[in-house]
Amino acid sequence: MSTANPDIDRVVDAPSDNFVYRVLPRWLWPHAQLARWDRPIGWQLLMWPCFWSSALAANALAAEGRLNVGLFVFHLVLFFVGSVAMRGAGCTYNDLVDHEIDDKVARTRSRPLPSGRISRKNAKIFMVLQALVGLVVLLCFNTFSIVLGILSLAIVAIYPFAKRFTDWPQFFLGLAFSWGGLMGWAGLHGNLSLAAILVYAGAVAWTIGYDTIYAHQDKEDDALVGVRSTARLFGDDTKIWLVGLYGLTLLLLLIAFIVAGAAWPALLGLLAAGALLGWQIKVLNIDDGAQCLKLFKSNNRVGLIIFSGLILALPFALGS
Repeated sequence: MSTANPDIDRVVDAPSDNFVYRVLPRWLWPHAQLARWDRPIGWQLLMWPCFWSSALAANALAAEGRLNVGLFVFHLVLFFVGSVAMRGAGCTYNDLVDHEIDDKVARTRSRPLPSGRISRKNAKIFMVLQALVGLVVLLCFNTFSIVLGILSLAIVAIYPFAKRFTDWPQFFLGLAFSWGGLMGWAGLHGNLSLAAILVYAGAVAWTIGYDTIYAHQDKEDDALVGVRSTARLFGDDTKIWLVGLYGLTLLLLLIAFIVAGAAWPALLGLLAAGALLGWQIKVLNIDDGAQCLKLFKSNNRVGLIIFSGLILALPFALGS
């Protein structure tokens, strides 16, 4: 087992100026690192499909004169808290499953478990505490949404093992990370619709795309330890696959917006997001790990742009 640097006690791919290292006491650092609080991009990407779906549902309700703005805003707060908590619980679970693999990969060797800075017992306790926060958030929704949220746990449980039996672990990540595409609509409507399913499917394609870029950082180590990924599967054809995946994302979201009757600002937001996704593909160098990480993180802006378009469309729905 590797030994952590006592002078740093940080993971190699986290920004050193993050609040975790500026604000939290040192004894909490391993817990924060397990939850990836020092790398917020994960909860941000988990949150955006929730926000898209909820905002699209709000547009549909506003057009019918039935939107409860206070409830909509409350749901956004719940999705934010839930995303941070459940992403943290999921990452802790993933690290417990991948403990031995992480010790063999350069980028993950400095994580709390393989570096020995936290015990498996304490990691399990921390995982349960985060999951309990997620449960409290879930119980604030309607019964249909609660059942729907519980169903997602089956996919979450399978995902860490996917890299062992398929070249498409990113697909399983997409199924789990995009569940908010269903939850946002269900939270406001108490049911599902074609629009919500289309948002979910589009978010799955988006997740496969951006996580393929992310996985190119580890492809050499993954090959050595036998971990499978779409980055290894696509190889030099990654850009072609990204055109298809990102193109599918935009198409499915476009149809969802049209089906739900979202006004033109939502479509403009989608167009702007498409431009940013196109830029990712154009400049991508799959052999530059630092650039892959930067492009992966730029998907937070993609999520924000799409959500902003839906919010800007709301006044048009309210006035219809």
